[in-house]
Amino acid sequence: MKRAIKIVAQNTINCDGNFYGEFHAAFLKILNIRMKYIITCTLLILSHVLFAQTDSNSIVVHKDPRIDMLVKKQIQINEFTTRDARSRVPGFRILVLSTNDRNKANSAKAKIYQEFPELKAYLMYQSPYIKLKVGDFKTREEAEPYITDIQRFFPTGVYIVRDVIEVNPDKSGSL
Repeated sequence: MKRAIKIVAQNTINCDGNFYGEFHAAFLKILNIRMKYIITCTLLILSHVLFAQTDSNSIVVHKDPRIDMLVKKQIQINEFTTRDARSRVPGFRILVLSTNDRNKANSAKAKIYQEFPELKAYLMYQSPYIKLKVGDFKTREEAEPYITDIQRFFPTGVYIVRDVIEVNPDKSGSL
């Protein structure tokens, strides 16, 4: 305590226009730090106000109209490239004939078209046989009613077989 009084006393005694006492230097440092802090805070607040958006409820997006055209073109490409994958699913067909005589296979196909116009016929060559398969059935139960009718025209070798069938997908993409 005596030292503090002595410093204050020296500062007041040595006051001849140049006041360089320790007390005054500490006070100026504190004042300088406070002024820097106040100026920094003021500038931060002002910069936030200057760069703030005026309307916070709306956002303006500027986009090139060609982007929409590219998106539509990509949709068309995807539709085209996935059409086969969406139109073929596992199912069942009826194997009507398996022969190595092409004329016999073609006449059997014509007979199927005459008697069963609702069924689509498929001729497939698997060396050395030509196989005639008919129908696009999702389940075995859908194919069973046709077996007895087809066996009237082709008494031997008519079976229900697993195959990849064709379906007509609708716009929603489901079967």
